[in-house]
Amino acid sequence: MELKAAKTANPELKLGELLCQAGVVSQEQLDQALNLQKQKGGRIGSLLLDLGVLTVPSLVAALKERHQVNAADLYELEISPHVLGILPLEKMKQFQVLPIAVGPKSVFLAMADPGDVTTINELEFFFGRSVQPLVVPNSQLQAALRHLEENPVDSSTPLKGKELQRQPASTVTASRTDGSPSLHDLCRLLVEEKGSDLLLSAGAPQTLKKHGKLVRLPYPALTPQQTLEYAREIMTPSQRDEFERTSELDFAFTFPDICRFRANVYRQRSSVALAIRTIVENIPTLADLGLPSWLGEFALRPHGLILVSGPTGNGKTTTLAALLDLINTNRQANIVTIEEPIEYHHRHKMSNVNQREVGIDTDSFHEGLKRVFRQAPDVIVVGEMRDPASAAIAIQAAGTGHLVMTTLHAPNATATIERIIDLFSPNQQQLIRAQLAESLLLVLNQRLVPTKDGKGIVLAVEKLVNSHRVRSFIREGKTHQIRNMFQQGAEDFLPLDFTLGQLCREGKISREEGMKLCENQNFFQEVSSRAPGR
Repeated sequence: MELKAAKTANPELKLGELLCQAGVVSQEQLDQALNLQKQKGGRIGSLLLDLGVLTVPSLVAALKERHQVNAADLYELEISPHVLGILPLEKMKQFQVLPIAVGPKSVFLAMADPGDVTTINELEFFFGRSVQPLVVPNSQLQAALRHLEENPVDSSTPLKGKELQRQPASTVTASRTDGSPSLHDLCRLLVEEKGSDLLLSAGAPQTLKKHGKLVRLPYPALTPQQTLEYAREIMTPSQRDEFERTSELDFAFTFPDICRFRANVYRQRSSVALAIRTIVENIPTLADLGLPSWLGEFALRPHGLILVSGPTGNGKTTTLAALLDLINTNRQANIVTIEEPIEYHHRHKMSNVNQREVGIDTDSFHEGLKRVFRQAPDVIVVGEMRDPASAAIAIQAAGTGHLVMTTLHAPNATATIERIIDLFSPNQQQLIRAQLAESLLLVLNQRLVPTKDGKGIVLAVEKLVNSHRVRSFIREGKTHQIRNMFQQGAEDFLPLDFTLGQLCREGKISREEGMKLCENQNFFQEVSSRAPGR
């Protein structure tokens, strides 16, 4: 097959056009594959294989020319269990790679996207050696990952490529036998509609959450069997076992042609339900999120505790990711995160970023934090503060020269502090108050509010800075009095009502939305009615 001329004419030529110009497939065959891609997703090379108009050797050769890296036909390989064992299956699926050989200084990985520099950098850090990517057809890679999921690696059984050819094609993008849309199609719709969540519960149709409102899709109500099948489709065997044991599970999964998603699978009324959220791969800046610039000053402090709080689904994890990226960009630090699951993948910039996922890299938040001091961290990021043991370690770390950032579920800034203290038994609370009073830097409470035109959302925040007088209130157990004494706002306390009033005055949110969320309606109306500049 001759592809050189087409490639030289345009090095950025897409694979389908490259094959077409080289005469390997016709324009009609390419159009047919493109139409199929619009209907059910997938990669163009694999779809051309499915249509029977392209051979595996031709596709492998084209991929090599397209990406300018070595290529491999997985069907012709036999991979030893020793090589497969260097990377857990969960990480193979997370990064969409397959180890195929190990050299003295390099690991050779099969990838459908060998140009994914972020993945290569992260895996080089994981292995402690260089990564050499080999491009392979995506259909072969998915067949190998399914095979490993169904046949866990043991010490004596290699992965034989010939066995992969006998596997049935992936059903991820195929239509379901009951006529309902596939999970792949639903996730694609979630991204296209710019929704925040996909909700799947027995007794209700498939539902998108968009700008805080539910949008029912035009399908019959789901049955318990359907929701169970949706859940099984995206869980690995170990995740299924964990779900059976705990009845709820957080994890991330990827549809390579769409993006990454965060899923929570749980039981309700004796059936399985799912909440799936899109993970935006590009980490937003503080300005992108509409966060105030002064927040960055706190993130670049050398030590102390930053708490990001708010109700579920109000962007706390995204704010934490933006703060971490700010540190990573501007400071030389060793950053250790403990997350469940990992949502944003951070590449190493000025800092080293070590991301540990609960259930894969560590058993729990507590276990991850218990040994964190031996990992020489400068910055510690905890996805969520849930238990007293983890909270105690985080507060201790913040008071001993580390910057600690974490999230909590709390309705406002002062309740955030009380929520931490209430994690502990009464005889421990006075000590925790004293430690928290010394180590706390900032509490940022946030809400996502629908815009006035109903086409988006905007962020409203409440700020509590640990000034001398706030420190005294915390130490004396009078945190609740902060809201009463500084209700109109002060340098160290800016209530949510003030931010809501500003957004309303600027025409970004409606007065009705502001009234729903504000605590003091008179103060909110006063701020929203002020003349500009006051």
